Parts: sequence; C-alpha cells; structure tokens
Amino acid sequence: MPDPDRIIRLRTVLARTGLSRSTLYRKIAEGTFPAQLRISVHGAGWRESEIDRWIADPVAWRREGEGR
Repeated sequence: MPDPDRIIRLRTVLARTGLSRSTLYRKIAEGTFPAQLRISVHGAGWRESEIDRWIADPVAWRREGEGR
C-alpha cells in the first residue's frame, strides 16, 4: 500500500523552498507554485508531493491539467 501524501504547513514549506512568505503567495497567485489546501476553518497546508515536485523543477512546475 503506498504511503499517503502528507500535508505540510506554511513554516515547513518556507523552510524547504527558501522562499519568503510574500514571494510564496505571489507565486501562488501567478500559478507558478502549488496552492494550499483548506484543512480546517482556520488552517491550510500543502501536499508534500506537490512541494517536492516544485522543488525538483520550479521553472517547469505548472498546475495539474495546464499545458506546458
């Protein structure tokens, strides 16, 4: 059985990517970084696999279903 995809929080995403908070949210708005998932009323996180994919190739990353 494959491991489930973990949800990681903002602090972890910032530490792993080296981006600032403002740059991260600007990239989300531009569509060049994975958007966060709502995990509760006041909480959000990112799929670890999406962050890993972005780290592996940030220039080529696009949202699922978008043309390259």
